[in-house]
Amino acid sequence: MNTIVKKWFRDKEYGFLENGSARDIMVKKNDLINCQYLKVGATVEFECHCDKQGLIAKNVKLKRDNKQNSHIKSDRNSHYSKIGVMT
Repeated sequence: MNTIVKKWFRDKEYGFLENGSARDIMVKKNDLINCQYLKVGATVEFECHCDKQGLIAKNVKLKRDNKQNSHIKSDRNSHYSKIGVMT
């Protein structure tokens, strides 16, 4: 599935993805691939799963074709590369 990042709480290490008129999809830092956090408005590709809290995004990847997704930070000691986004 594809959608955009609606909210990201960097200090809490989770956020929400847009889900039209339905309840937003939760995403946690541990489910991000090749990035540490997301920027609001970034386009992501993911797998959607259900759990007791509702819809959860797994294997979340930034879409490379999105011009907004220009940088990520793969770890705190590295420099930036053009794989994803950071806030």
